[in-house]
Amino acid sequence: MAPLLAIVTFVAVALIALSTWVLAGGGRREQEIVRRRLEAVRKAEVRGNVSLGLKLVRDEMLSDVPLLHRMLLQWSWSTQLREFIRQAGMKIKPGQLLVGSLAAAVAAGIISYGPYRSLWISSAAAILGGALPVLIVAIKRGRRTRAFEKHFPEALDLLARAVRAGHAFTTGLEMIGKELAEPVAGEFRTTFDEQNFGLSQRDALLNLSERVPLIDVRFFVTALLIQKETGGNLAEILDNLARVIRERFRIYGDVRVRTAQGRLTAMILMGLPPMMVVLLGAANPNYIRPLFDDPVGPWLLATAFSLQAVGSAILWKIVHIKV
Repeated sequence: MAPLLAIVTFVAVALIALSTWVLAGGGRREQEIVRRRLEAVRKAEVRGNVSLGLKLVRDEMLSDVPLLHRMLLQWSWSTQLREFIRQAGMKIKPGQLLVGSLAAAVAAGIISYGPYRSLWISSAAAILGGALPVLIVAIKRGRRTRAFEKHFPEALDLLARAVRAGHAFTTGLEMIGKELAEPVAGEFRTTFDEQNFGLSQRDALLNLSERVPLIDVRFFVTALLIQKETGGNLAEILDNLARVIRERFRIYGDVRVRTAQGRLTAMILMGLPPMMVVLLGAANPNYIRPLFDDPVGPWLLATAFSLQAVGSAILWKIVHIKV
């Protein structure tokens, strides 16, 4: 109990110190960040070059709790976390995700400490519980990205038909936002709205490539920017790009079929050791207790975990072929 009491005391003191520091200077820092953003946009407009990847200036709340909002504003990675959540299509704020991860970590640590009475097991369970909400967001982000990639050629075909019919490029973006399914419609609708708000076409397209981290979208944006500077048949360019994306999907499907057995084997090998530890611990806790109570046990577990992580990374790299 002594190590656990020391850890709890340290965390409590750290939280008190952090809260005091945030209350002392958090609000002024938020105003300074907003002022710098406005100043950067003003300077870009004065130079006549707003194609620096600057997005529309929006003071968005990172959390409904003012104290947590001020804390997140002072950390640079909070913006990346917000983009990560947006790419998953979720409406939660970064503060809600962090609070949920903290609550899941505390709950998992307390629940696992009861039957095992081991600080090592409790710490491992807390880490896994804290990572679970982030893992859920990552899974949703992956599914949304795959859905966008699946319907992206349809958007290119619609845009090419609109250009052939004599419509403006921005009108084609609006048609995609109205007629296609999510998430393609939402992203193109955002691009269309950004142009209506006064952003240049180049900046709106670059923002699209940042919101949707796909190589196909980068090809699309690059092709449009080059066509805008050099000229050419835009409809033909879009048709060729859509055909290339569909062909890549066909090859990717063939690769997944041929590597299905290898991927299943890799998943079994990666999940077997931790599942055996969980099952043995549930069936006979005294059997694996020396791994956590003996002084050498934690070192053996750390070594096994490191080797398992390296082996899993190698297996994952082998069975996942990029096309």
